[in-house]
Amino acid sequence: MNYICKLFLIKFFMNNKSKFFTLPILVFVVFSFANCQNKNQKDEKNGITKTDSVVSTGNRLPIAYINVDSLLLHYQFAKDANEELMKEQESSRATLNSRMRKLQQDADEFQRKLNNNAFLSRERAEEEGARLQKQDQELQNLSAKLQDQFLAKQQKLSEQLRDTINVFLKEFNKNKKYEMIISNTANDNILWADPAYDITSEVIAALNDRMKK
Repeated sequence: MNYICKLFLIKFFMNNKSKFFTLPILVFVVFSFANCQNKNQKDEKNGITKTDSVVSTGNRLPIAYINVDSLLLHYQFAKDANEELMKEQESSRATLNSRMRKLQQDADEFQRKLNNNAFLSRERAEEEGARLQKQDQELQNLSAKLQDQFLAKQQKLSEQLRDTINVFLKEFNKNKKYEMIISNTANDNILWADPAYDITSEVIAALNDRMKK
């Protein structure tokens, strides 16, 4: 590939801070790459020697994409992380439900005694009412704490998942076969592409094999 063209494309990708590429940007990149390739061919006809292109066999662009939804469904690390989060969420829900049932029972009993004038004094009734209010506040605080803990764990696992994929892709692409690997979620980022550019299955298989080692 023409050195200047290649440098331009690489700098373009490095300077693009967006997590995903929009279709117009992708079209621009493909058009620019094609122009670089045409320049390469013209230079070769004129006898100018160029280094080998990173374009794979079959004259395909050095670009691939991964279906993230499929990756999360079949990558064992992602499946294990999701199962761990579901168990923690279920445990938190069970704890809150148990505390809520106990509080509701105490509140019903308080109301029954209040209706039947079963308290020895007004002060005793006020003390019981204050105790129930305190328990209700404690339950709300517990709910917020468990929610924060869940979100923190979710973020931690998400970061670990992203790191494992990023580290793997660097090794996976150590031969520089691809200039860019795009993530595609529910066809939001790529409206259509030749299935030959989809390396999802290959990446999932390699990731799972890597986990077994």
